[in-house]
Amino acid sequence: MPGTGIWRTKSVEQSIADTDEPDTRLRKNLGAWDLMVFGVAVMIGAGIFTLTASTAGDIAGPSVALAFVFAAVACGLAALCYAEFASTVPVAGSAYTFSYATFGEFLAWIIGWDLILEFSVAAAAVAKGWSIYLEDVLSTLFGTQMSTTVALGGVDLDWGSVLLVAILATLLTLGTKLSSRFSLVITAVKVTIILLVIVLGLAYITPDNYTPFIPPAESGGEAGGGVDQSLFSLLAGGSGSVYGAFGLLAGASLVFFAFLGFDVVATTAEETRVPQRDVPRGILGSLAAVTVLYVATSLVVVGMVPYTELATDAEPEGRKTLATAFSAHGVDWAANVISVGALAGLTTVVMVLLLGQQRVLFAMARDGLLPRPLAKTGSRGTPVRMNVLVATVVAVAAGFFDAGRLEEMVNVGTLFAFILVSAGVLVLRKKRPDLPRGFRVPWVPVVPILAIAACVWLMLNLTVLTWLRFLVWMALGVVIYFAYSRRHSLLGQRVREEDGTRDEPEARPTPE
Repeated sequence: MPGTGIWRTKSVEQSIADTDEPDTRLRKNLGAWDLMVFGVAVMIGAGIFTLTASTAGDIAGPSVALAFVFAAVACGLAALCYAEFASTVPVAGSAYTFSYATFGEFLAWIIGWDLILEFSVAAAAVAKGWSIYLEDVLSTLFGTQMSTTVALGGVDLDWGSVLLVAILATLLTLGTKLSSRFSLVITAVKVTIILLVIVLGLAYITPDNYTPFIPPAESGGEAGGGVDQSLFSLLAGGSGSVYGAFGLLAGASLVFFAFLGFDVVATTAEETRVPQRDVPRGILGSLAAVTVLYVATSLVVVGMVPYTELATDAEPEGRKTLATAFSAHGVDWAANVISVGALAGLTTVVMVLLLGQQRVLFAMARDGLLPRPLAKTGSRGTPVRMNVLVATVVAVAAGFFDAGRLEEMVNVGTLFAFILVSAGVLVLRKKRPDLPRGFRVPWVPVVPILAIAACVWLMLNLTVLTWLRFLVWMALGVVIYFAYSRRHSLLGQRVREEDGTRDEPEARPTPE
């Protein structure tokens, strides 16, 4: 039985059957290589050029490399669970679809609402960062200071980020395969630049800069105390989470932002030719590749200069980047190379984040939890209406609002999704042991439980303020569910029809 009320579940068979509806059918034209490209494309962005340096200087010191390893382990455990689910339920929607089959409609809605934090908010923040790097590149090319911000009706418009979102949304509308080819070219460029930076930086490493590997704990700075310190530090009675053990753990929670995106691969399962084989390869392969690059880059940057020189200053340089380490050795031209690499990196990050958000909302609209007309696909097998909606929202957010401190907001939402997916593997193994699984998580229940514990641990090391914002966002999602989604759910209408309790005001919506 599918259950009743807000806990009704959608069977795996029904989820797969819904993918054949003519008006909402996605085209299957992706392979394992395409998925790996998407994964690497979204996980390697400007973070490798900025997050490594700033996290070392402000929070973790040289142990930032270990922080990346901790974050990668947590992601790896969750990735195994995503791989099993995606090979078992090859349907668009990722964690939303998986939760619908295991925990019921209410939690599925909550996780879908939660994924907006991961995809839309992250896409807006990254598009904003892309525009900043565009200013640097344009200024270098034309020899004068260029700005991507213009005054418009009393407010500032960041036309650079709006232009990027518009171009990428057009590519996604033209087809997922075309987007994959574009992503492959840009990803090849940025990986080449990263490898060049690593090899070049090796010549300037001083072993003494790795000592102390975990600096003594300090108070002060952005994560110093109060609502700006990690929740775990506050609960454990720590005075702050800058350096020391608390700093290392807080650093792992922060650099987790750099790994966001491997779960986007799961959202494309419905568009993959052989999802049972290719989706697990795409998820695990891309995660392994970027982990090596992040750890290597972080070891190079903290080896080039003392970590204290990478701390954020109010003036004149502000937040430090990888270019800071090269400038300290007089290699100023490296800053231009890094800017080009970051620009290329952010381009594919925004594109794949837009893709992931569109597919999650597409699945929710197809189920009736959002207006059904948004799920209609065009002649190229892409959800054009949803593409336009997502692109508009992200463009407005990136064009008119300050990106601010969004990394941690994105992190808490993603970790919550990882917890539900990991727990869902245990639930579905118990409820549906008969389902064919193209990939199986090893050592169940140990691996899913470890994945849950690792994600909870990382969540506890996010700031108190981040938790407060997250709770407010979730409360808003609950209101929307009971005000609209519960009454328009297609699964709910099927259950009412079977029970003979269908209400007239909740007539089944038409696809158009």
